[in-house]
Amino acid sequence: MARLRAWARSADPDDLATLDPAIRSLAGGLGDDYPALDDVYDDTFRADAAYRATMPDLQNGPASLIEGAPRQIQHVGISNFRLPIRFRTRDNGDLTLETSVTGTVSLEAEKKGINMSRIMRTFYRRAEETFSFAVIEAALDDYKADLESFDARIQMRFSFPMKVESLRSGLTGYQYYDFALELVEKAGVRRKIVHLDYVYSSTCPCSLELSEHARRERGQLATPHSQRSVARVSVVLDEGDDTLWFEDLIDLCRAAVPTETQVMVKREDEQAFAELNAANPIFVEDAARLFALQLQDEPRVGDFRVVASHQESLHSHDAVSVLTEGPTFDHDSLDPRLFATLFHVG
Repeated sequence: MARLRAWARSADPDDLATLDPAIRSLAGGLGDDYPALDDVYDDTFRADAAYRATMPDLQNGPASLIEGAPRQIQHVGISNFRLPIRFRTRDNGDLTLETSVTGTVSLEAEKKGINMSRIMRTFYRRAEETFSFAVIEAALDDYKADLESFDARIQMRFSFPMKVESLRSGLTGYQYYDFALELVEKAGVRRKIVHLDYVYSSTCPCSLELSEHARRERGQLATPHSQRSVARVSVVLDEGDDTLWFEDLIDLCRAAVPTETQVMVKREDEQAFAELNAANPIFVEDAARLFALQLQDEPRVGDFRVVASHQESLHSHDAVSVLTEGPTFDHDSLDPRLFATLFHVG
């Protein structure tokens, strides 16, 4: 623009007169015919097809507009656009939940970019459907076709409420579980992945034994340390007729580590929780293996990963473990902020 205007200031008037009007207007200050721009918003204007055809589209411009290295981009798209989505539950009920959607596609080296709003429009076209992996696959097909891409990914995050009963008093309350559904297509192969953050209490076996030693040997009152802990369980669904419901994955986690944090608690429940923790002391290594034991015996689960974090009350650091099964999650490098994302606050 600066070069154009510098040239226009010293150009021959005859040369200026031959310019395309659009270029002439960009040059600015080229005579009395420079249009006076309206600074009042026109809320009556409607863009028809002919007008839209004249609009610039730099994202879909030629390869000459590419900035930087002309390289393939594995994932480009949008993250955390939110909309209400209806999900089916195990008892055949429906829940409408606020859902955060991330949608990405691959971008070939010779393409400038993508129209990201098409991903959102694809989801809004299907927003009234009760979502399942079949619907997510259809949405992925739609925006792969719209964006002419070969690889794609959709991830949907939401908080799933489930009513749970207290240990002894009979009270009930809603526990909220952070879920994410992920559909990944790479080189023509699709994988359906479910992620769940399961929050539980972990009592240190070593601390429990030392506390009992102090009581037994010295008559000294002592309490073992325990802490809020989180396991991020990720599973690849095997193809089959049986559905792995959200509630099914929660039940698998409860079977592995029964010391789930509580919702509604009276005194008898608090006492029961202390007894339950004493009956199930676990190190972070134990937790990973206990979750793995349940997952490896579940025929609806293929590859899986368990990332466990025991957020220590004894130490100023956390105890962590990662256990994987199969190639899907087998990576040498971890996100540097992975364990920091496992904190769950009330």
